[in-house]
Amino acid sequence: MQLFLSYLESPLGEMLLVTDAQQNMRALDFADHKAHVHRGPREHYGSAELSEVPAPAGIVQAFTRYFSGQLDALEILPTATAGSDLQRQVWHALRRIPAGTTTSYGKLAKALGFDDPRAAIDIGAANGANPIAIVVPCHRVIASNGDLKGYAWGLHRKRWLLEHEKAIPCRSTVTQTATFPGF
Repeated sequence: MQLFLSYLESPLGEMLLVTDAQQNMRALDFADHKAHVHRGPREHYGSAELSEVPAPAGIVQAFTRYFSGQLDALEILPTATAGSDLQRQVWHALRRIPAGTTTSYGKLAKALGFDDPRAAIDIGAANGANPIAIVVPCHRVIASNGDLKGYAWGLHRKRWLLEHEKAIPCRSTVTQTATFPGF
């Protein structure tokens, strides 16, 4: 399978984008997790070849709008992910969580039809395996007591994203819609 690797600048650091020939997002990671973005496509798609290309203009524009404060700008971006049935079900549900809101692992499990409270553990594991940062907004899932808990790309990024989306109060005085070069 031919896949394409692009680089995107963001207020949270350089991002690595993997797309297919139809410009579906297959992975989105941060540069400090470079090994993961190279390993993931091989694990999911077999002998995937990554060719470096400029980022697709539509994706760049959507991220520019999102980081500038148009929080729904990423909703239009197409994704195509490989994973188990449960993982894909969770990732689809994550895309339905509106910007500016959060849910808990338990509530997400119930919304997916799981009655056993222990299902939240499986939901959390699927959430943590999400290959597409920000666009599949696993950062919007928090503990039932309001704690942020884990985030594959770092709790500092999860907090920043939730503050940017005004889902949680800002702890700092740093402007949340700063401009950034490279888009």
